[in-house]
Amino acid sequence: MSERRVLLIVGGGIAAYKALELTRLLRKAGVAVRPILTRAGAEFVTPLSLSALAEDRVYSELFSLTDEAEMGHIQLSRSADLVVVAPATADLMAKAAHGLAGDLASTTLLATDKPVLMAPAMNVRMWEHAATRRNLETLRADGVHFVGPDEGAMACGEWGEGRMAEPEAILQAALALLAGAGAPPPAIAAPGPLAGRHVVVTAGPTAEALDPVRVLTNRSSGRQGFEIAGALARLGARVTLVAGPVSQPTPAGVSRIDVESAREMLSACQAALPADAAVCVAAVADWRPDEAFGVKLKKGKDGPPAIRLVENPDILATLSAAGPARPALVVGFAAETNDVEAHALAKLKRKGCDFIVANDVTQPGVMGGAENAVLIVSRDGVERWDRAPKAEVAARLADRIARALNA
Repeated sequence: MSERRVLLIVGGGIAAYKALELTRLLRKAGVAVRPILTRAGAEFVTPLSLSALAEDRVYSELFSLTDEAEMGHIQLSRSADLVVVAPATADLMAKAAHGLAGDLASTTLLATDKPVLMAPAMNVRMWEHAATRRNLETLRADGVHFVGPDEGAMACGEWGEGRMAEPEAILQAALALLAGAGAPPPAIAAPGPLAGRHVVVTAGPTAEALDPVRVLTNRSSGRQGFEIAGALARLGARVTLVAGPVSQPTPAGVSRIDVESAREMLSACQAALPADAAVCVAAVADWRPDEAFGVKLKKGKDGPPAIRLVENPDILATLSAAGPARPALVVGFAAETNDVEAHALAKLKRKGCDFIVANDVTQPGVMGGAENAVLIVSRDGVERWDRAPKAEVAARLADRIARALNA
């Protein structure tokens, strides 16, 4: 990353303070940062603090005689490998969506031929407004990448979606895009084979409460599911990621819903329908305690308590069931410790999905690691994929899903 450069546009919002931490993280990762501070952004952070962290000068004026004698806005737009807008306010998104160019930030966005990553930040009502949603879809169709926004408390006192993603999540999204910065930018006329498609992806474990402190869960990191969600988004899909309790950063362009239990995950998936495809990667707990105690269980003279387990709802089977709500394509996952192919074939028949991606989680570095080796089990047979990085497995699977939906 030492030769990579980010052009950071800081919009005007209370979340602008996070741009300082983002700048520090990018520099720590070895990425050069050149900031553009909007006039509104300067109401929240100072040029001096931004310049000190970036170790570069801050640009702000479109009509700077010194800079524009050399067509500075053009030079800025072409000098970086990636343009990051954080915070991306409703105003900046609207200007970019409609090709307006009345200040340095919007002019640079219009003039750039490099990938653009936006981290939206605004009041929940502004984020949900029909105009913002139209602008979001326009920008996505133009090839702009997004990270966040998150749900939470607002500076205005309201609660909802619209909080800017945390700097670490933006950093990870930026590094992922920079890793492929040598590739040509997405074409406006061909945003991807999954453009206009909606895909629901589940990822991570579920956690089933025993008491306010203890849960039943598993070792899933969620990494493979998050990689798949990101790969689908890069092919143009609108992705809803339903994530169990994991710390993975949200992939660029993906809408994330955080849940804890299997029942919450099923409800979130059903609420996200209709969808063209569902990819059930999550390692969902098969059972849960029949009673979640309201206080922490204490040791007693009678020994450990007897815990009765009851069956959780079957998310894959529910989404695969015939009916008008069933996605055209449903993909299941099977994490096995023995007889992988036999168990996957049985699961395919039992669940009613279209194909199963199965793996042996006893292999070193698979569960929670960076690599995977999988079998694709369908009614047409079994296909074996060699061990590869999870990002590569995700890209290959996303391509397969696109071909299946467009067949």
